[in-house]
Amino acid sequence: MSTTIVLETERLQLTMLDEAWASELLAYQLRNREPWRVWNPLTPDEFYTVEVQRARLYDDTMLWQQGRGLRLYLLRRDALEGPIIGELAFNNIVRGAFQSCHLGYKLDAAAQGQGYMSEALRCAISYAFDELLLHRIEANVMPHNLRSRRVVERLGFSAEGLARNYLKINGTWEDHIHHVIFNDAV
Repeated sequence: MSTTIVLETERLQLTMLDEAWASELLAYQLRNREPWRVWNPLTPDEFYTVEVQRARLYDDTMLWQQGRGLRLYLLRRDALEGPIIGELAFNNIVRGAFQSCHLGYKLDAAAQGQGYMSEALRCAISYAFDELLLHRIEANVMPHNLRSRRVVERLGFSAEGLARNYLKINGTWEDHIHHVIFNDAV
């Protein structure tokens, strides 16, 4: 398995980042702390340190090397030194008869509404299907997160049902709509 992944779209580079990016990752987290609060689990203040961000980047590398996850950060191709404008992750990769994972994604508040996430996910899903040979990608979205629902629907995900009290977001157990997309070639 390759030690790092770099994918390119028309406007973006999707890449794994090493621990040297910890300060930039912290800046990305801090500038989005308030805008993301409504969509994220509660995060302790200790999360917002260079040390924790460095550990997260290390963990991302370990999960990739173990074949259990892939997190890619979004950089504009005209600004590859940063800032980070988003991230997406294929989490909980399970092999065997399942060949599936969960998809998560976030976009910098200043970059929303410009089509970046759809562009990034289209590329990353192709990689997950063509190179990782996954059969199924699952994305769970809160019903009132209309932007995120539009993204997965635009990409061809189908809603399979409602997962009640699925995740504790911002201190409240929130329902999520369970969406899936399949790779019929596997």
